[in-house]
Amino acid sequence: MQETEFRTGVIHPIECVKEAFAAIKDEYWMLFAVSIVGALIGGVTMYVLIGPMICGIYICYLKKFDGKGPVRFDDLWIGFQYFGRSLLVTVLIVVPIVAYVVTIFATIYGPLIMKAVGGNKVSDDELLTTFGVAIVVDLIVALAMVCIHSLLIFSFPLIVDRGLSSWEAIKLSARAALKNAGGIGGLIVVSFILAVLGELACGIGLYLMIPILTASNVMAYRKVFPALTAGSLDPPPPTAYSELA
Repeated sequence: MQETEFRTGVIHPIECVKEAFAAIKDEYWMLFAVSIVGALIGGVTMYVLIGPMICGIYICYLKKFDGKGPVRFDDLWIGFQYFGRSLLVTVLIVVPIVAYVVTIFATIYGPLIMKAVGGNKVSDDELLTTFGVAIVVDLIVALAMVCIHSLLIFSFPLIVDRGLSSWEAIKLSARAALKNAGGIGGLIVVSFILAVLGELACGIGLYLMIPILTASNVMAYRKVFPALTAGSLDPPPPTAYSELA
């Protein structure tokens, strides 16, 4: 298999989650630690190091999936080698998140500030109308963010697994995502449901879901981009590389 080839129609969301959990369950806690520490470092550094941390996290999960030995916590730090290479992807992921947070803050607190400053000059009907517009704007921004992140879903693993630059990874990820839109959309829905169930479990369940959700994305990646090994040279099914037709 060439580095730029990918498979289509191979992402089945529920199967992805089941297979992902089966693949990581014997090293669940190590991957949990790697995921949490990586996320914390990315957060406390104001997202400056989120790119290397995500790369390090994917390195750990891919190592587990590809059977390259037990995952070590130190594998997380290998992600620093990809700081420059992952910078553009990081910007394209972080900027929509910041824009969404700013939009939420402005649209939710804006009407309240307007009411406090305007006092009786702002009627309840005007306030409700403003809130209604704010909800619509928030939904539009959220949808745009999901679409952008969906197109970039394979970018980080392509950088660490295929050695691509940010721009090359972005283009290939977008192509593969569009060709596998149904599977990725289904996986997003299943992941959202699992996240909600985790949140309902006293909140802490959401954190326990993180390795499973991450592993599910890695499983989807490996189905679309199989490892470049001798085993992957076997003849693919007729519809495997429909994007090359």
